[in-house]
Amino acid sequence: MRPKFLTISDTVIEKIKSGELQPGDKIPSENELIKNYRVSNTTARKSLLEIENRGWAKRIKGKGTFVLNRTVGHHLIRTLGSINATRRGFHESLIAEGFQPHNLVLEKTILDDGISSEIGGKHFIMDGPVMKIHQLRYADDEIIKDEIKYISLKLCPKINRMPTEISYFKVYENTYHLRIEEVKQTLSTEIVEPDSEMNNFELTTPTPMFILDSAVICRDDMIVEIERSYYRGDKYKFAISANPDYNDGD
Repeated sequence: MRPKFLTISDTVIEKIKSGELQPGDKIPSENELIKNYRVSNTTARKSLLEIENRGWAKRIKGKGTFVLNRTVGHHLIRTLGSINATRRGFHESLIAEGFQPHNLVLEKTILDDGISSEIGGKHFIMDGPVMKIHQLRYADDEIIKDEIKYISLKLCPKINRMPTEISYFKVYENTYHLRIEEVKQTLSTEIVEPDSEMNNFELTTPTPMFILDSAVICRDDMIVEIERSYYRGDKYKFAISANPDYNDGD
């Protein structure tokens, strides 16, 4: 008879292969496996160790076990329309996927007059003062994202004193107790030439870019964050999380 821990590990790995569990997602914990499969803590622990030993996941002490990135070319998968994916943040997501992240801050300043942006055909205005932070995001030793964020200092006073590796979304919720109602996002593409002023990636050949514009909206339509980021098209894939709207009586 096949050992129970192998059956459980095979089941979890199949969920990873099918895409039900994406790179960076947290897999069921030891306690969850005990509850779901009615097994001992030893069996649950061996199941998690088997998944990790077979190269499908990595345990991060104090946080859990996360799906590693095994896509062809190590493409990073980002999900639009998912609050949970946004909440996790760039830095934490890369660590969970098995990469070593770090940031290079190009600009960090305060704009007294605020900022405005058009996203999805709608004009978003954030009154000043606003923190602007422009940074390059690395996975291991490669620049994969050029990110500019504008954050309301009215809603988040002194957030400019915090480190840039944090998940700002979590800080909005946990430190400033803001209720996030909606995240508006639009995705476009563009070819960036080596001599372009947008080429902060040290590219030597024309490279496709995903351009993500987003606005994080709180109660009463208050804007806490506006972002414009360039993602390397040869390093990223984007997925869409769609939640159906059901109307009573339809």
